[in-house]
Amino acid sequence: MQNTPIVPSDETVGSSYIQRSNSLAGSVYEVIFAQLMSLKIAPGSRITVDNLVRELNVSQTPIREALGRLEGEGLVVKTHLIGYSAAPQITRRRFDELYELRLLLEPDSAARAAAAMDKTKLAALQEAAGVMGRREGADERIRYSTFARQDAVFHDRIMEFAGNELIRETLNHQHTHFHIFRLMFHSRVTEEALDEHEALLAAFALGDASAAEKAMRVHIEHSRDRLLPAFD
Repeated sequence: MQNTPIVPSDETVGSSYIQRSNSLAGSVYEVIFAQLMSLKIAPGSRITVDNLVRELNVSQTPIREALGRLEGEGLVVKTHLIGYSAAPQITRRRFDELYELRLLLEPDSAARAAAAMDKTKLAALQEAAGVMGRREGADERIRYSTFARQDAVFHDRIMEFAGNELIRETLNHQHTHFHIFRLMFHSRVTEEALDEHEALLAAFALGDASAAEKAMRVHIEHSRDRLLPAFD
């Protein structure tokens, strides 16, 4: 039977050893990703490979593979002769620009996705939205990092069903969801976003383009307002 990547436990998100699997680099990636998203690894701080070797009880190879993947997602920076560090926090100007871009593109795309909705697409969105398992898992750090990924997938699927690949690629290239979720580690961010995902799903289930456009606009505006205190 093929082993699946290990979901990080409370201990692995903290400082204990990681379990081994056939996808060790993937498991290491998940642990470091959770630490970055929950701010256990602070933005701009050094990430020392040797420290991770000791913390996770793995060799350098899967750690470097995981860090390379995180570098591709804009969460880790590799500097010649210095090494790895967590990407700095986005600036307020960048934050404002990202939300301006999202408000220009995503509400209209949600309307287009709703107009093209069918049972198969709706099922895919329901799975990606994260609302089914909103109460699962006691560890807030893991739930937070898991939702950050689910949120990115949910919005990407909406863009996919809207049918404009250029818009989808443009938003994907920004890694928006990973960067905004690093601004603040708080359960309110996930719980309120999940309520808004449910409103979007209701509009999609009805195939109501106008309701989907409005629900997406509200969702993005509320997301912006929830995270603005991070700049205070």
